[in-house]
Amino acid sequence: MPGPSHLFRRFDLSDHAPPSFDLIHESWIPGRERDGTVVELGILRTLGRAHELAGISGDVPTQVFALTRLLLAVLHGALAGPRDLVEWEQLWTDETLPVDRIAPYLARYRDRFSLFHPETPFLQVAGLHTAKNEPTELSKLIADVPNGAPFFTTRLGGDLSLSYAEAARWLVHCHAFDPSGIKSGAVGDKRVKGGRGYPIGAAWSGLLGGVLLEGATLKQTLLLNLVPRDFLGYARDPQEDRPVWERDPVTAAEEVDGGRPPTGPVDLYVWQSRRIRLYADGCRVTRVLIANGERLTPQNKQDVEPHTAWRRSEAQEKKLGSATPVYMPREHDPDRAIWRGLESLLPGRSSRQGKTGGRFLAPGILEWLGHLGNEEVLPPDHEVRVRAIGMAYGSMSSVTDDIVHDTLALRTILATRGATEFAALATSCVDAADLAARAVGGLAADLAAAAGGEVDGPRSRASEQVYADLDAPFRSWLLTVGTGPGREDLQRAWHREAARVAQTAARELLDDIPPSCWAGRRVRNQKHFTAAHAEAQFWKAMYAALPLAFTKPPGQPDAAA
Repeated sequence: MPGPSHLFRRFDLSDHAPPSFDLIHESWIPGRERDGTVVELGILRTLGRAHELAGISGDVPTQVFALTRLLLAVLHGALAGPRDLVEWEQLWTDETLPVDRIAPYLARYRDRFSLFHPETPFLQVAGLHTAKNEPTELSKLIADVPNGAPFFTTRLGGDLSLSYAEAARWLVHCHAFDPSGIKSGAVGDKRVKGGRGYPIGAAWSGLLGGVLLEGATLKQTLLLNLVPRDFLGYARDPQEDRPVWERDPVTAAEEVDGGRPPTGPVDLYVWQSRRIRLYADGCRVTRVLIANGERLTPQNKQDVEPHTAWRRSEAQEKKLGSATPVYMPREHDPDRAIWRGLESLLPGRSSRQGKTGGRFLAPGILEWLGHLGNEEVLPPDHEVRVRAIGMAYGSMSSVTDDIVHDTLALRTILATRGATEFAALATSCVDAADLAARAVGGLAADLAAAAGGEVDGPRSRASEQVYADLDAPFRSWLLTVGTGPGREDLQRAWHREAARVAQTAARELLDDIPPSCWAGRRVRNQKHFTAAHAEAQFWKAMYAALPLAFTKPPGQPDAAA
């Protein structure tokens, strides 16, 4: 690759006692080549080859979120910025990331990037121990082995151990997504009672509905998420908002009794939610100690956390006695595709600028994308993927229930505030899809009622099937927004496609009912109800949901989708 070869030379680590694993140069971050091949790289080569790589991978999607934020923290630190849009645009137009600035920066903090440094091990506390000096099994570290319900049973054969590379990835992930629950009680932590560390909540990223922007290469992905320090409420002082390796090493105790506030987004990207120590045996990590770290509450962190949408919480306002709006991260729903929550992602539909008290605030990185469009740094039809990643917890947030992962491609114009009509169009078409799915669900419930059966199950199954059938068509349709067709043509095209899907589902329901359903029975306040009544109500609901799909209301002559 271009650039002086000496920048990629390994540092001399001969004075480090074994074991040793230098994260700057040793291979541990899974880089994804454009042909799909995955190759492990150190931090410096990952950033140096970012223009060649399609992206990074991980053992689970949440690992990608955590590793991406780690790389962003390195970039912010190395650049002490970017200062503003001008500096950002230069980074965007350059062929590669500035390795000549990144390499000296990493060299300055090389001891902090050593996985087993005797004094400052990476994201760990040297000498961390419990009163009984008892580490735990590695299943506490690995999110794909939740207690009692392993996702990947191949990890369960014999004694569980990890390579240094695997352990480093799970270490970063643990600080970001570790569940709540009782932790090991570390000596030196005043919060420990009876040898236990009592719950302080899930790790920071686990509280978020994580959102990343993705470009055509890893370089584009990192820069799309690299918000300049003078942008909106994310204005930050690089002397104050520093990543963990630029701060004094932590101990077993909280940095500040009762918890400290984050200094900015870079601080949050590598927030030490836990106190951790890895134990190596030979060339493998075999045990771990995980104790409570920095507790952080999620209320009103929208000016320091750009990678999530936010929702207004009246319950929190009442609880806190707040006269001003209180916003909480908008977590992802494992049962809903990302496009069904599109309204909360688009700046033109939220209230971050110029308003207060709106239901949602768009993620800061979507605001940034819109700014790039408004300033004509990116063309309005530039395609960007929005990647939603999150963790769903159960049982008081103490176990991992599910990992949420979804991707949605859209045009930059949808994020710009100057084109609010397109954002309104997109969200109105989501609403139309909702109504169409409900119409089919209502038909299924009505047919079940006419046949004398229970209605909730058929309603739910039919609606969810329509959502599934609408998924691919909506994603394709959304990419046409901002590419030429006018608003009414776009809306009509979606209404017709949604009507096609809904009518197909309705026909399947009507073709599969027993004869008794046409005869009907007395239901709903003793009124006689048949399949014909159910079908008539369906068409009425369909016309209300998708009026542009029909030349006339269904039931009248020449009414055709």
